[in-house]
Amino acid sequence: MSRFSSRVSSHIAAVLSSDSPSRSTQAAAPQRTVTKLDFVRLSRLESGHTAPLQEVLEATDIVRSEDIAPNVVTMASQVDLVDDTTGESQRLTLCYPSQADASEGRVSVLSPVGTSVLGLSAGDTATWRTPHGEKRRATLAAVVFQPEAGGDYLS
Repeated sequence: MSRFSSRVSSHIAAVLSSDSPSRSTQAAAPQRTVTKLDFVRLSRLESGHTAPLQEVLEATDIVRSEDIAPNVVTMASQVDLVDDTTGESQRLTLCYPSQADASEGRVSVLSPVGTSVLGLSAGDTATWRTPHGEKRRATLAAVVFQPEAGGDYLS
C-alpha cells in the first residue's frame, strides 16, 4: 500500500467514525467542504489521474450530507461559472468519470475544472490548468442545483 493510500485509508476510517466536521492539517484557500459520502466515494476512485483530486480531498472540511450548506459544490451539483478573463458564463454539472459528457455540460471530477470546483462555495474562485498548460480562473457565480439541498443524501 502506498504512503498516500495509507493516509487516505486512515482518514476515511476517522471520517466514518466521526459525527463532527473534520479538517485536514493542510491549509487551503479558499476553504473546501465535502460530504462524508462524496469523500469516501471519491477516495476510492481508481485512475492514474487522481493525484490532484487526492490533494483536494486531503485539504477539505468533511461534513454529514445533511449538514452541507446549499451553496457548496457537491457531486451531481450544477453550477454557473464566470470566466474571470473573458466574462463568459458556463453551466456545468460535476459528475463521476463514467458520467462525463462535455457536450451535455457534465464535467468529470477528475478533470482539471471538475477538481477545481469540488467543495467550493458560491462566490469562490476556481483555478486550474488546461491540458495545454494555460492557467484559468473562474468565479463560481451560483450553485444552481445541489442534490443535498433537495433532500437527496445518497446520490
